[in-house]
Parts: sequence; C-alpha cells; structure tokens
Amino acid sequence: MSRPLIADIDLGALRHNYRLACDQAPQSRAMAVLKAGAYGHGAVECANALADMAPAFAVASLEEAVALRDAGITQPIMLLEGFFDAEELPLIDAHRLWIVAHSDWQLDALLAYRPRAPITTWLKLDSGMHRLGFAPEEFEARWQRLKAAPDHVTDLHLMTHFATADALEPAYFHRQLACVEALRERLGSPVCLANSPATLAWPQAHGDWNRPGVMLYGSDPLEGANDASGALQPVMTLRSEIIAVRELATGETVGYGGRWRAPRPSRIGIVACGYGDGYDRHARDGTPVLVEGRRAPLVGKVSMDMLTVDITEVPEANIGSQIVLWGEGLAIDEVARHCDTISYTLMTGVSPRVPRRYRVADTV
Repeated sequence: MSRPLIADIDLGALRHNYRLACDQAPQSRAMAVLKAGAYGHGAVECANALADMAPAFAVASLEEAVALRDAGITQPIMLLEGFFDAEELPLIDAHRLWIVAHSDWQLDALLAYRPRAPITTWLKLDSGMHRLGFAPEEFEARWQRLKAAPDHVTDLHLMTHFATADALEPAYFHRQLACVEALRERLGSPVCLANSPATLAWPQAHGDWNRPGVMLYGSDPLEGANDASGALQPVMTLRSEIIAVRELATGETVGYGGRWRAPRPSRIGIVACGYGDGYDRHARDGTPVLVEGRRAPLVGKVSMDMLTVDITEVPEANIGSQIVLWGEGLAIDEVARHCDTISYTLMTGVSPRVPRRYRVADTV
C-alpha cells in the first residue's frame, strides 16, 4: 500500500474560478497565469482544462512556456518577465511567444533581432511596485521606440503591476492607477493592469486584458473578502490519513523540542504529511486540520514526513481516518495565516513526491 498523502486537483473548480474572473470583467480578456507549475497544481493539466476557455496563458520563463508548447498547448503564452538573455529570442520567435519588456537591454536585443514575424510585446510601466518596468518619465520614449519598429514588434500594450490592490486601504492603489491612466490617455494604448485582487475588487483597473493568477486556484487574495472572492472554490485539497495513534498522560510532550505539552489525557493522531511534502514547518499549535470532516488542532512541531494532531475531541478517529490539511472544507488561506505565510507558498511548496490526482473538469 502506498503512502496515503495525495493532492486532489479539482479541474472543475479551476474552470469555475476562471469563469468568475471573466464575469467580474466582461469587457476584458482574461489571461490565465500558470507560472510555477500553475501554482503547484500542474501547468499542463491546468492549461488543458482551460484550453477551450482561456484566450492566452502566462508563465514566468521560457522553460515553462516550451513545456506547454511541447504538451500541445497552442494558445498565445506570455513571458511575464520577458527574456533573460538575448539568446532566448530564436525560441521565442519559433514558438510564437508573447513577451513583456521591462529594461533597455531587452529593447536593444529585441530591435537587433530579426524575427520571422513581429513579436507581440507588452511594455512594462513601473507605476509604483518598484520591481520591473520603466519609470513614468522614461516610459513614453521607450514606447515610441517600439512603435517605430513594426517589423520587430506588434500588438504593443501598456502593462503594470499593482502593489496594494489586495489592501483595505486603497490610497496607494489609486496613486498607481492615476499614473497609468495619465499615460494611457496620452498614448492611446491598450492596457493590461489587473492581477487577481484588482480583477475581484477594482473594476476601474480592468483593461483590455486582465491577469488572474492565485484566484484561479481558489485562494482569496483580498485582505477583506467580497462577494466575488467568497465564491471562489478550492482547487487543491491536500489529503492524508492517520497512520498511528498515541495515548498521552497529562504533562507529556509531543514532537521535537517538546513544544506542546498535553493539558489533560490526550489522544494524538500521527498524520502522513510533513515539511518534506510542503506542509509548512512554521505551523503553530492550533493550526486547524480536518479529521473525518471535524476540526482538530495540530500540536507539536511539524516533522519532515509526519505531523501530529490532537484528536481527543474526535473519539471516532483512529488509524486510517481521513485527513484534510487544506482545501475542501478548510480554506488554505486560514492554514497559511497559522503558518505566518500566504497561500502561494503552501500551494507552490507542495513537493513533487506528493502525487497529484486530477478530477476531470466539466466542459459546460
């Protein structure tokens, strides 16, 4: 019998969440973000599940894009950070990939290259995130440089990324949006602005394209949920089983360092999942776990291959009892808060040794 830990991937939920992204912005096209293996869910499987819905996909690197092409994905694929070396341009050209340009050296390389057909290019504005992109006072000159090279570049868009679209305090978001709007009006440019939180909460940021990412996988990216984010469905459910049960007397401890001490006679369920599988080692005592559908607290430090749960209040629990670590019935965002992290790190951190089991998506 194999180890009972598995990541169930509900492709029907993925399609539901993509539809929700489209419903929030019916005048925009939604580019489904599949970087980091579709946030740990499996990029090829998720791309295939969305192939009849999404007009384009987005990834972080050429390697990710080529893997999708090799799997038969034919939609446009955007490289969100552009290329990292000019030597990537022949493959970008051959696979008809779209690129983001954010630095002068990229513009120089792009304009020195002779593509078989002009390359779809989106020029990135640093409107306040201060990672990639051209400052507002630099942007127009770069835009005009690309506009003057129709043999090299086509379908030029203005693109930016919001730093605080998820926040309850909107002042900085509005500053970024005002910066973008001033340039858009002056250049008459199509735009791609909205990430997941802006897609869900800021219709004024909906552009010609939006870029839903983490919301596709069922995580709520907003500091304060709204009706739309509350309708997201979890795509990944991390499941396991209890593989042993220990009876502890009052005062006995559990796990490395004896962090948790039994306050009363306690039953402890040992679960086949640990930080070697991607479960966060920083999970605090009290992090919720579902045991046969009932909430129970994690106790003691997470080990590489196991974690321990206080099942004293779940008397029916025993060896073989079903465990949900996050997903259906237990939001990954709640688990992440108990680990002092965010859902992204949990999703993308699920180890390759954890089998993914895919539920076939509906096609309605």
